[in-house]
Amino acid sequence: MDTSADVETAVLLLVVGLIVSQLAARARRLEVITVTDADHLRRIHETAGLAQSAKSSDTVVDHVRGQLTEVLGLRACRFEYGTLMGRPPRLEQDGNIAVGRRHRDVDIDGWPDGEIELRTYGNGHYLGRFMLTPGPGPVPPLRARLVAVTLADQTGAALDAAGPVKDG
Repeated sequence: MDTSADVETAVLLLVVGLIVSQLAARARRLEVITVTDADHLRRIHETAGLAQSAKSSDTVVDHVRGQLTEVLGLRACRFEYGTLMGRPPRLEQDGNIAVGRRHRDVDIDGWPDGEIELRTYGNGHYLGRFMLTPGPGPVPPLRARLVAVTLADQTGAALDAAGPVKDG
């Protein structure tokens, strides 16, 4: 590099290289978000179709248990029909966790200890709850938690359409 034009060219090439690498990194992040959102949408759509066509609400409950396990990275998930027992932490409609009357910032503090309930409603009536046992690893992002709430809502619709809740 003998002249100022050579230095200017080198600096411009460096700047262009940095801009291109940043754009490529952003495009990769957007691709991951797009693929993840498409998977979430597929799960919701698939569950809604099953809720409308299934002969048994138990089929929908079992399907959603599997979906919740995958979406939230759970160790275990079970469904309880009927009345509420105890006061476990609760995954709420906005994707946040309520522990008693307080909200827990799971993105910072992680999942609370023990099981977490995710309630299902049909036409505004409590019908049951999924009991979620978090698995190892990070807490799923808010988008995944909102998908979980939507899947539980689909279960509530299927249970409501099936009629009175069975005992046990």
